[in-house]
Amino acid sequence: MKLSILDQSQIAEGRTAKDALAETTRLAQEADRLGYDRYWVSEHHASGALAHSSPEVLIAHLAAHTNRIRLGSGGVMMPHYSAYKVAENFRLLEALHPGRIDIGLGRAPGGMPLSTRALQEGKYTSVDRYPQQVADLITYLYDQAGPTHAYPGLFASPVIDTAPELWLLGSSGESARLSAQLGLAYAYAQFFGVPGGEDAIRSYKAQFRPSALNEKAHAMAAVYVVCADTEEEAERLASSTSLFFLMLHRGGNLRFFPSIETTEAYPYDEIDIELINQRRSQIIVGTPETVRTKLLALAERYDADELMIVTNTHNFEARLHSYRLVAEAFQLQS
Repeated sequence: MKLSILDQSQIAEGRTAKDALAETTRLAQEADRLGYDRYWVSEHHASGALAHSSPEVLIAHLAAHTNRIRLGSGGVMMPHYSAYKVAENFRLLEALHPGRIDIGLGRAPGGMPLSTRALQEGKYTSVDRYPQQVADLITYLYDQAGPTHAYPGLFASPVIDTAPELWLLGSSGESARLSAQLGLAYAYAQFFGVPGGEDAIRSYKAQFRPSALNEKAHAMAAVYVVCADTEEEAERLASSTSLFFLMLHRGGNLRFFPSIETTEAYPYDEIDIELINQRRSQIIVGTPETVRTKLLALAERYDADELMIVTNTHNFEARLHSYRLVAEAFQLQS
């Protein structure tokens, strides 16, 4: 079982965005040492609680500070951008770090409507161009812009003999369908808490069409995990996660990832508790043995070929320790 990491660079209460990005660098280096397969970074705009806004820039930084691990986007929010520019960004990354770059693509805005309007600068259209953008990106990455293409003969610089690994990200059956149709790898965001992941991956594998990029289907599930030496400590750490998701559910621009102290002092009502309990069932929390058992069961249930772990805790050392415990439980080797 390949294990990877999705990092959102959450800004802990009392900390800064610079602190969060320094922690991301340190975590990527530790993931490299521990034997994790991939390290992906997300794209969020105008967020007070998450420091990632440009995965391409951060990937370049992390690749320069690691040795082996694959670096990628989880993901690039494609509707904001030109497929051609995305191709050139990631071709350049692949040229600098051959065989280590992934492109994870998403169609979500990654922020509130105001930031979406600013990113698209009046170019927004109600027409869903995402499928065509994905197809165009493949064209540019593999030099396939023939005479019938909108831009005949156009190539993405720099010209290299390898290409980044391409994934479509999703939390619904639509992205699974498109991945299967185009012969791409598919990553399901189980940690979003949206039901239907098993059906989405099952449908993806059943409908998969072999392509020049992939001869067979390849699916990954991204899962929220909090691991600690004891069940009690894991539950304590996960309480901040529960409050974070509750605050997210309540709406608004979150300013930070809450501390344990803030979590314990929060005035929960009955509806809050019900919402937390519903969301809690989507998170894997416990000791290394518990986490390993539940992750393997989830991988079997989802028919996932890889798992990507998302772990957010207020205390960075506790977060680092969680990833170390999981690596030990699965006997990962660098």
